[in-house]
Amino acid sequence: MAADPIEQFKIEKLVDFGTVNLPVFGKSDLAFTNSHLAMTIAFVMVVGFLTLATSKMQVVPGRWQIVGETLFGMIDNLAESIIGHDGKKYFPFVFTVFMFILAMNVLGLMLTFTVTSQLAITATFGLITIGLVLIIGFVKHGLGFFKLFVPSGVPIVLLPVIVLIEFVSFLLRPVTLALRLFGNMLGGHVALKVFAGFVVALGAMSAAGGVSLLGLPGAALSLSMVVALTALECLVAFLQAFVFAVLTCIYLNDVVNLGHVH
Repeated sequence: MAADPIEQFKIEKLVDFGTVNLPVFGKSDLAFTNSHLAMTIAFVMVVGFLTLATSKMQVVPGRWQIVGETLFGMIDNLAESIIGHDGKKYFPFVFTVFMFILAMNVLGLMLTFTVTSQLAITATFGLITIGLVLIIGFVKHGLGFFKLFVPSGVPIVLLPVIVLIEFVSFLLRPVTLALRLFGNMLGGHVALKVFAGFVVALGAMSAAGGVSLLGLPGAALSLSMVVALTALECLVAFLQAFVFAVLTCIYLNDVVNLGHVH
């Protein structure tokens, strides 16, 4: 029988520190879980990669330097093209989020646990991003930040409706950031697990002399789907990190260049 495709997303305690009393949340279990381990490995991967990419800067770059400069230049150009001249100020945040999400996505393809398939993790990234947008908006514009919800050229009659729509849309931004990343990573890994289960189950049926005429072709077809989905998931791992970076730049641009076009 194939394994439960949802089991791979189960958070398990690796080191249990017992129960602690927190000021707001009361009694809570404190533990080091497989989620913490995966995020720690992802952090080490990012730091290790950037160290390799920048340790020996040469006029004729090596492989690690080429990859590092490509990713660095891609996000730098992205931030500057969307946000404008102030894009370089916010590049460190966008680049950090992009690299960390990319590392966790790629790590999920190599291990059985994918951190970004946990809604709590993706929601945290979404709230951090929107929190930064709010801080920048109020620091730069004060109460003028609320102009974000009042598009120019809107007839007075429609203004209350448009303002309400814009306000609700802004509140939904962290939700869409979280659900987009969570849904894509969860769905892809479930599909991989299902087809991998078919390979094992149909292969076992053929080996046992059951429905061999259907077992071997079915296992071969499922295996080809696993290979194709793995290639697709590699692309999705990069695209989801990139899309998160793009949306982060768009949301930052809304408050950095509030009221004018760069």
